[in-house]
Amino acid sequence: MKIIKSISLLFFISTVNFCFSQIRIGQTKPPDIDYANPKEYEIGGIKVSGANFLDQNALIAISGLKVGDKIKVPGEEISKAIRNLWKQGILGDVEIRVDKLEEPFVFLEFALKERPRLSKFSFTGIRKSTAEDLREKIKLIKGKIVTDALLSNTKNIIRNHFIEKGFLNIQVTMEEVNDTSLSNSVILKIQVDKKKKVKINQIKFTGNQQLSASKLKRKLKETKEKKWYRIFSTSKFIRKDYESDKQKLVENYNSLGYRDAVILSDSVYPNDNKTMNIILRLHEGNKYYFRNITWTGNYLHSSNELNKILGIKNGDIYNQELLQKRLNYNPNGLDVSSIYLDDGYLFFTVQPVEIKVDNDSIDIEMRIYEGSQATIDKVIVSGNTRTNDHVILREIRTLPGEKFSRSDLIRSQRELAQLGFFDQEKLGVNPVPNPQKSTVDIEYTVEEKSSDQVEFSGGWGGQLGFVGTVGLSFNNFSIRKVPHLNEWSPLPAGDGQKLALRTQLNGRRWQQYSLSFTEPWFGGKKPNSFTFSIYHSIQKNLGTAENGDVITLGSLKITGVTVGLGKRVTWPDDYFTLSRALSYQLYLLDKFNAGFLFTDGNANNVSLNHTLARNSLDVPAYLYPRKGSSISLSLSLTPPYSLFSDSYLSTDPHVRYKWIEYHKWRFDASTFIKIAGNLVLNPRAYFGLLGRYNQKTEKPPFERFYMGGSGLAGFSLDGREIIALRGYVDENVLPEQDGPVVQRGGTIFDKFTVELRYPLSLNPMATIYLLSFAEAGNAWYDFNSFNPFELKRSAGVGVRLFLPMFGMLGFDFGYGFDKVQGVVSGLQPHFIIGFQP
Repeated sequence: MKIIKSISLLFFISTVNFCFSQIRIGQTKPPDIDYANPKEYEIGGIKVSGANFLDQNALIAISGLKVGDKIKVPGEEISKAIRNLWKQGILGDVEIRVDKLEEPFVFLEFALKERPRLSKFSFTGIRKSTAEDLREKIKLIKGKIVTDALLSNTKNIIRNHFIEKGFLNIQVTMEEVNDTSLSNSVILKIQVDKKKKVKINQIKFTGNQQLSASKLKRKLKETKEKKWYRIFSTSKFIRKDYESDKQKLVENYNSLGYRDAVILSDSVYPNDNKTMNIILRLHEGNKYYFRNITWTGNYLHSSNELNKILGIKNGDIYNQELLQKRLNYNPNGLDVSSIYLDDGYLFFTVQPVEIKVDNDSIDIEMRIYEGSQATIDKVIVSGNTRTNDHVILREIRTLPGEKFSRSDLIRSQRELAQLGFFDQEKLGVNPVPNPQKSTVDIEYTVEEKSSDQVEFSGGWGGQLGFVGTVGLSFNNFSIRKVPHLNEWSPLPAGDGQKLALRTQLNGRRWQQYSLSFTEPWFGGKKPNSFTFSIYHSIQKNLGTAENGDVITLGSLKITGVTVGLGKRVTWPDDYFTLSRALSYQLYLLDKFNAGFLFTDGNANNVSLNHTLARNSLDVPAYLYPRKGSSISLSLSLTPPYSLFSDSYLSTDPHVRYKWIEYHKWRFDASTFIKIAGNLVLNPRAYFGLLGRYNQKTEKPPFERFYMGGSGLAGFSLDGREIIALRGYVDENVLPEQDGPVVQRGGTIFDKFTVELRYPLSLNPMATIYLLSFAEAGNAWYDFNSFNPFELKRSAGVGVRLFLPMFGMLGFDFGYGFDKVQGVVSGLQPHFIIGFQP
């Protein structure tokens, strides 16, 4: 018994000794302290040692002890104070010692050892660009205390970064190296060994009787087996994508009537160091059908009307996804909710309830709560740091005092996206209802993005050779702020106006300078646009003098001015716009011999252009539209001079082309069809006709159509219009007839294109997509020789990259299948700038 008591006493003393002072081996015990009989003292003072970079008063406060407290020595208060300091994670060692005793007072010393601070860190084993991405994620800064939590969190962030990319076997090690140049500081060396990407070797299913394994695998959109033919989809395993795919797999079964389908279990296990296998065990259940559908609570609309909108009949396959779509939101047509929500009934709800399951048939009762109509109270806009409020508010269709309308809400969101000033992925609309007052506030949240563009480009300009381009486009300009330098940020911006400056040149042989300005809300009250543009080009025929100097043999100067007005129209629907523009071009020829019918003199072109257009694209064209269409019909008219004066019929071209006359028609239709996921089909048709008023006159050598190439040469060279046709040389698809080059431009053309597009990145700051295309087109001298089926065909592939600062850039390879001037065109590369072809 004495032995047991002695052992117990020894254990107690040892435990109290550890908790009290953390005294190391060899440390002398403070005098006059009886560890077996704790005694109460009053704290007379506390001092801190070893904390050179931390606030000592804060450390004392964290401990929970203060001068004047009565504590037992040894006792639980000391142990608790040690724990309080430890759990902060900023100390490497904690001791609380009795510095001296002056009964009834005890004086304590906190003997601490600080954790080191971070002086710098570095990565090894990864590329510099990857290291920069990780620096943004881990957010390590100089001077931060290196705690266990910091090291663990940093390691997990790095691991998750690579695991999301398919590097499941990644290893991350960290080494702390003392920094000899800074006291109590370390350099953190992070070694990353990514290993190989782990790909999926095989996906197996068990329990699937109704759907084959191949069909099920196709439903796993982001989880694919490793196959040699997979180019656009990878086979890497990412856990969050896998979990999402499992949910979609069950939803697919539900859409086919298998409402009881579940994944009983799944196994993900290694196949080898580089691959893994997946097994999914399924229970499909029985297939069900809709039977009777009844409605309750509907007073505004009859059950027959609601059934027609729902479009589900007795005997249809039980599809929960379709049911919810037809009830709540159908992007492709009418749904039950829309007839209520578009009429102000914001508080409307409909709850489908299965009231009876009889063998394979299900009866549904639709329980409706119609509620009261809601009126819009406030419209709030936030996040627009650059764009002025009025630019946003004028595009919004949800106005205070009006009835709430979901379609107006969706349309407002589209109009804001079409501006091109905001990040589309972060454009938010949040209705905040107030059922007590039957009102709703609408909150629009936006995030500004760069919309201005800088253009530095070069391309082949047909007969001119290489043409360089420098341009600036300010797409959210404010002419009102130009005289107010204090409002520039860094340029006058925020009013939604557009200002473009552009220069194109080919050395001394050809230059063009242009300026354009657009005010989309001319007058500020209605969406009537005003456009002004001016350009001046100089083209020279160069020769060599006897002494070898380059001299000018002749020149063609063109100056053009356009003033236009446009407005939105509401018929047939409010996607239409109507615009009119008055244009004037002056052609000055000075000994210019390039196939014109005269070499000296001038020609004047005054025309009135009318354009009716409809644009229902879901996003701006450069942001990869997935649905909608863009259609335009334009007509340019000059005065019919030949009908007013017989002198116009003069055989002298100086007289005949003093004032150019023609009428010019163009029709362009493009639509976007979503095939699967983000895979989009884009068919397009383009037609043009240059006509004359008087059959006794010849068609002018100006304004003709030159087809072929990329359409890159978008400059005003003798008034011609260049039509892209990939797979052929620039401006080489011309009417087959003899005569001067100027007479060979087409006066009628047609072109048909089909593109298949797939995106690699939908980030608005860097949109990238691949495409394949097939197109056919041709140009004819006049309507008599026109044959819409005699087309030059081509096909090819390409890539597009949109950067806000540079616009759309692209590169295509096209193969022309047909002969031009007796030679098969063959493979042709094309550099694309802008949205041609």
